[in-house]
Amino acid sequence: MPVQTTTHLNFRGDARQALEFYQSVFGGHLVVNIYADFGMPAEIPGSDKVVFGLVAAENGFRIMGYDIPGQTEGGIAAPGSTHRENNTTITDQSLFVSISSPTVAEPQSYWDALTVDATIVEPLAASAWSAGFGMLTDRFGVTGSASATAD
Repeated sequence: MPVQTTTHLNFRGDARQALEFYQSVFGGHLVVNIYADFGMPAEIPGSDKVVFGLVAAENGFRIMGYDIPGQTEGGIAAPGSTHRENNTTITDQSLFVSISSPTVAEPQSYWDALTVDATIVEPLAASAWSAGFGMLTDRFGVTGSASATAD
C-alpha cells in the first residue's frame, strides 16, 4: 500500500487566503472548516479562522493549512528567510514546499502564478541538477521550489 505525505502549514490568521491562492494555482478542491464548525462559540475572536484546510488536486498537489489560535499577524508561523549569497542558497527555514514534474512546461505555469507578489530566490531555469529549477518565497511567507526532472 503506498504512503502519501501532505505538507501541513501553520498560519497566523490567513490560512483561508493562502489555501484559496494555492487552489487558484494548482486547481482541485478546497475544504475549509473553521473553529466555529467544531463548537467554538461564534462570538469568540478567531472562531472564523481555519482549524482544518485542504487543497487536493487531480495533478497530485496536496497541501493542508490551519490558523494557530490567537495568532493574527498573517503569514506562515516562524517563517525564517531564504536568499542567495555567493552562489549558494542560505536559509534558516525549517521547511520548503517542492513541486516537480518530468518536463519544464508543467511547473512553468504554476511558477508564473506563484511569483505574483513573491520574492524570487532563484529564477526557474536550467541548473546543474535539473532541466529547470527555481525557488521563491510566496506572498504568505512559504518558500517553495519548482523543478523538472527531464526535458
